[in-house]
Amino acid sequence: MTDQQNDRSLEKYRRMQRIRQFEDLAEAIHAAGEIPGALHTYAGQEASGVGACMALADSDYMVGTHRSHGHPIAKGAKLRPLMAELLGKATGVCKGKGGSMHMSDFSVGSLGETSIVGSGVPVAAGAALGSKLLGNGRVALCFFGDGATNEGAFHEGMNLAAVWRLPTVFVCENNGYAVSTPAHATVPVKDIAERAKAYNMPAIIVDGQDVDAVEAAVSEAVERARTGGGPTLVETKTYRYADHAVNMGRILLDRGAEVDEWRKRDPLTLHRAALLAAGVAAATLDTIEQEVAAEVADAIEFARSSPYPTQEEAFDDVFVERLPIPDFING
Repeated sequence: MTDQQNDRSLEKYRRMQRIRQFEDLAEAIHAAGEIPGALHTYAGQEASGVGACMALADSDYMVGTHRSHGHPIAKGAKLRPLMAELLGKATGVCKGKGGSMHMSDFSVGSLGETSIVGSGVPVAAGAALGSKLLGNGRVALCFFGDGATNEGAFHEGMNLAAVWRLPTVFVCENNGYAVSTPAHATVPVKDIAERAKAYNMPAIIVDGQDVDAVEAAVSEAVERARTGGGPTLVETKTYRYADHAVNMGRILLDRGAEVDEWRKRDPLTLHRAALLAAGVAAATLDTIEQEVAAEVADAIEFARSSPYPTQEEAFDDVFVERLPIPDFING
């Protein structure tokens, strides 16, 4: 393994550790009441997000899902403003107004996530259209789940991207469930990738627990998009460990045995083993884990010490001019 390959492999491990440790802490403080609203965690799917984002250039666009912490971290976003956003603080990446399911970080090309399933597909197509018209060479990558492929927005966005040969990469993170419904109960094909045929679009199926395999598959799709070959649908076979939303009461059938089986192929464990086999010292990986733990601890300290938005900021970024707060709100 060359020094450059080693650096990339260690960076993949670092980003997956950031996601896992960030999500573990987010789940804990959500249970303690520090995070308002629902919390959809990404633990178990780290290799899918990190592998895909490592295939992108820093300037490329990325659109995530309602399971939205993992995607910006995978693209390289800083942890402080992400954690502050979860706590609704003014220092958050969306100034405390987005929360867990609505994060955007334009500094790393993250155009945002929303709670509307499938809505990111036409957003990515629009960003790719802009890129094509401007000739700036940027690719737009869109993440979505298996359930999103039953939404109209998915088909509309895929169709436009194919017809206009837009520089897009569509990554379906097939974790087997749409909330509590197994994919086989709502999707009439064995593989989501089959749906690409309707749009005369190339498709790739890849092991979503293998970060190197995901990066290789998405790199192929990115190269095709960047050189005028149009869009590709990449299906990553992956799994989320937690329920659809954590700490919301069990809404799934008991998945205990199923979760145990998937944990045997945990993406962090697999990549750590591959690095050790390639000659990376265990101490090096232990140091990365410790450094990430310090980053996450710093992020929560920053978030907790940050102020909440003021009432006067409520309509900022919504209207051109700040609206006055009615007297009755101030008592």
